[in-house]
Amino acid sequence: MKPTTQRPLATASQRGFTLIELMVGLVLGLLTVLVITQVLSLAEGKRRAITMGGDAQINGSLSIFALQRDIQQAGYGAATSPDALGCPVKRQFDASGTAATFTLAPVLITDGGAGGAPDTITILQSNTPSFSTPMLLTGNHAQADDHFTVSSSLNASVGNLMIAVPKTQSADVGCALFSVTSDNGAATTTLSGTNVPHVAGAGALAKWNQSTVFPSTGYEAGSYLLNMGSMVLRTYAIDQLSLTTIDFTPTSTAVTSSVLYPQIVNLQAFYGKDTNGDGIVDTYDTVTPTTSVGWTQVLSIRIAVVARSNQYEKESITTAAPQWDVGAISTFTNLTPTTCNGTSKCLPLKIDHLTEWEHYRYKVYDTIVPLRNVIWNS
Repeated sequence: MKPTTQRPLATASQRGFTLIELMVGLVLGLLTVLVITQVLSLAEGKRRAITMGGDAQINGSLSIFALQRDIQQAGYGAATSPDALGCPVKRQFDASGTAATFTLAPVLITDGGAGGAPDTITILQSNTPSFSTPMLLTGNHAQADDHFTVSSSLNASVGNLMIAVPKTQSADVGCALFSVTSDNGAATTTLSGTNVPHVAGAGALAKWNQSTVFPSTGYEAGSYLLNMGSMVLRTYAIDQLSLTTIDFTPTSTAVTSSVLYPQIVNLQAFYGKDTNGDGIVDTYDTVTPTTSVGWTQVLSIRIAVVARSNQYEKESITTAAPQWDVGAISTFTNLTPTTCNGTSKCLPLKIDHLTEWEHYRYKVYDTIVPLRNVIWNS
């Protein structure tokens, strides 16, 4: 008879997990992963929102800075005489080209419309290497003449663009753009201390010299020339959700377009006018002056830009147009701001022209820029 072999009983440390214990552990693990995933997703969303908000803040700040910088320089060399402001400047490149005009004004606002669509701002200033001074005509200039006789051509250089301003403006006598030349072929066509020639020729800048831009009666003595150098004629506009510039090209009829800053979705501007002559802006509007007296009332430009974040939010986070706080005492012609932030007044800024505008965040940047060249020359 074989002896019976007894196996030792299994201890607790030797037993495996039961099915129930495995299922409980699996559930706890899944819950832990879910919580961690939600925390990470929330943190990543916050990080993206902060990053994109920072990008929007940078774009908005740089946009308002670029506008402010150019508006501060607006009118340099062009607003020398207040009575010339508003003069239509006729220009034509090449004899086969088409004549066009622009306004002799430091800043020109083109209103986007009553619905609040983005405005455009055009800035005019001289861009000479050193300084710009007006040149007084000491002799009459007939339409077909190829030179101006002036009291002094200080700082005039070959290739400078200049604007001829009549002593007395009228419907038939306006301003004209031409380019300085010098060929040394004759005394009248050679640039000198009292002679400013503008001979038409094959050169790119000389092609601006078309006699048809001058009035048929010519310019009388006492008229003057404005030295614009290569001339800055720049338009700021909103295009494809970006702040862009369109620049005049001195050597052709083409323009140069540049994208400055993305996610800028609206631009609004107002003329700040002193209507009672006390030197203080008392009203804001978008009505472009039609006379030199009206232009001398424009002492500042008030602007606002709306920057949008890049981050698309799943939920609708913006329910109304952002508000432009214009203060408690500002007066706007043909506009009725709503009361906001206590006693302040606010103007809504249009954003509903954008696709799914409710799913983005917006911020308004604004400033008031004095037209110092107009103020100093007045």
